[in-house]
Amino acid sequence: MKLSISITDFTLPGGPAGLAEHLSDVVTAADDAGLDTVWVPDHLVQGIPGRTPTDEMLEAYTTLGFLAARSSRVRLGTAVSAVTFRPPALLIKAVSTLDVLSGGRARLGVGAGYHAEEAADMGLPLPPTRERFEHLEDTLRLARQMFGGDDSAFAGHHHRLARPINSPAPPRRPSILVGGTGEQRTLRLVAEYADACNVFDIPDGGATITRKLAVLAEHCAAVGRDHSEVEKTVSTRLGADETPEAFAERCRALAGLGIEHAIVLCAGPWTAAGLTTLAAARPMLERIDEASG
Repeated sequence: MKLSISITDFTLPGGPAGLAEHLSDVVTAADDAGLDTVWVPDHLVQGIPGRTPTDEMLEAYTTLGFLAARSSRVRLGTAVSAVTFRPPALLIKAVSTLDVLSGGRARLGVGAGYHAEEAADMGLPLPPTRERFEHLEDTLRLARQMFGGDDSAFAGHHHRLARPINSPAPPRRPSILVGGTGEQRTLRLVAEYADACNVFDIPDGGATITRKLAVLAEHCAAVGRDHSEVEKTVSTRLGADETPEAFAERCRALAGLGIEHAIVLCAGPWTAAGLTTLAAARPMLERIDEASG
């Protein structure tokens, strides 16, 4: 099973002056630990539990560029970008630029968006739900086209591009993760266009994850796609006192449900202790993979 981290909390005891050093330490530790991806949220205001909208929040793609310059191996992406907050060509160009400058380490994480209060506060577009999913489909289609170097005219539900040029091209096509677990629209779009889905680690004995992955498999079959081509990721939280062994055991159970990649969050900013726990757990997960393979 792959391990990634999501950096969601930017409020440090010493204030924002320490953010550059803190983020550099975190991404360096992720690099050294062999983690797969460092993810950041794509919001303009803070919205995680325990924080207020006026607490520190960094713009996603500027942050990812900084992290790219401080690392050499770990992949980088947003979890996830609301597709209506930027014109799709701008979003795709940002990810392509990150991929070029990081040596092929960018991932595109996208979703339909949901945060109405943030949109109102910051003057960001957030149309009705149905329209947002149309924008999501446009973005997914255009991303595959532009990442592939196809600059032919594009016509989507809401977007018309005469010639979507993407130069320089990404060294390798960035993988696309779609966030959200809606069974009728989101998972259908995953089946049609995405490389990865993301579900949530809900404490219900695996019932929700099992159902969501079964629905995804049905959508894949309907569009003629091999279900195994979609990477199944889960967002899960590392407990404050969780040992590497206990975390690895949780991941073992998730792998038994069909999960292939754990995206790990924590309460508060990432600490050296939390990252050390993941570094110690990763070899245990490799042994789980060997035993199941």
